[in-house]
Amino acid sequence: MAADMKPQPIPSVWTRRTRQTEQPALSQDAIVREAIAMLDAEGIEALSMRKLAARLNAGATSLYRHVATKDELMELAVDQVFAEVAVPPVGSADWRTAAAAASASFRATALTHPWLSSVLGQAGLAYLGPNLMAFSSSLAALFTEAGFPEPTRAIDALIAYVVGMSTTEAAWLTTVARSGETESGFIARLMPAAQQAAEGHDHLTEAYAAATAAALDPVALRDSKFAYGLDVMLDGLSLRLPPAER
Repeated sequence: MAADMKPQPIPSVWTRRTRQTEQPALSQDAIVREAIAMLDAEGIEALSMRKLAARLNAGATSLYRHVATKDELMELAVDQVFAEVAVPPVGSADWRTAAAAASASFRATALTHPWLSSVLGQAGLAYLGPNLMAFSSSLAALFTEAGFPEPTRAIDALIAYVVGMSTTEAAWLTTVARSGETESGFIARLMPAAQQAAEGHDHLTEAYAAATAAALDPVALRDSKFAYGLDVMLDGLSLRLPPAER
């Protein structure tokens, strides 16, 4: 009986043929662009096929002719956003400089689209998309050329750091945005509570000093924290290279 059963199709936009339609005004690209704009402005919770259709002045049924499910829409949105992440070509810079540039580009994209990092592990088979595959292939070429004996594991470690930092940073910036204040103003409003918490606790003194610095130039502080951690990560990865390649 089991041998006669047909395998079920894999639920992903990248594993099925796109149906042809006769609605040139409403294309898959237009739907994905509007979905990304909606995600950027309102977050994942606000995205629904019904609301998206209303923004496009179309019926929800019309959307389903181009994108079968909301999950497929998220796969497409993630892949489209990855077109913004730049990886320097192999040979254009040493591996460390190129990896740092790719990491910075990833972070910048994740902060432009705050929803991105939180859905990377949930967006179905998004990694099969052309832009995400190009990103992965470029990193693989970079780390292979550098001489890493296990380039995939080195890349996984680097991406884990970038995604982790970007997720935390994007969540913070979303909280600030919802407050309606500037980042400096929001931090300044938290200062009295931070100062009170630090009183009598020597180990919190440094944290309070960092919060004070953050209020003066929060962007510079976030940049320096990311750069410090990235340097530590790249230092560790360099130890995995054969001595002749370091």
